[in-house]
Amino acid sequence: MGAGCELAIAADFRLASERARFGEVWIKLGCVPALGGMFLLPRLVGLGKATEMIMTGEIIDAAEAYRVGLVNRVVPAADLMAAALDLARTLAAGPTRALALAKQALNRGLSSTLWTELDTTLAAQLACFATRDFAEGVRALGERRPARFVGE
Repeated sequence: MGAGCELAIAADFRLASERARFGEVWIKLGCVPALGGMFLLPRLVGLGKATEMIMTGEIIDAAEAYRVGLVNRVVPAADLMAAALDLARTLAAGPTRALALAKQALNRGLSSTLWTELDTTLAAQLACFATRDFAEGVRALGERRPARFVGE
C-alpha cells in the first residue's frame, strides 16, 4: 500500500503472490502519491484506472493487478521466491549489452517520437551486431540450441 505500491511500480518487473494487494492509498491520508506514482501508474494501467486508484484509494488484489497490467505475473505464495529467482537467472544469462540498450530505449521512448526512436534503436542494433553475444546468438540459432551469452 502507498509507498510499497510506488516502490513496486518503479521496478522493471513485478511478480506478485496470489495474496498480494496494491493500493495508492495516499488520498485517504489527505495527500497525493509523491514517490512517482502519479507519473508511473498511468503508464502501467492507463489513465482511467490510475485516476480511479489514486482518487479513491482503492485497494486491488493480485488478480486485478495482473488484469490491469500493474504486475507481470501472479504465482502461488510458496512459489514467489522461486519465480523471482528464475526471472533473475534468465536476465543474468542474457546478452548484457542488448539488455542495457533495450532498457535505455524503453525509458527514452516514453518521451520521444517514433522517428527519433527508429534512428536511435538502429544505432543500438548496430552496436549489438558488434558484440560477441550477437555472434553467439546467431550461431546458436543456426545450430538450434540455446545461446550462451558471455556479456561481451
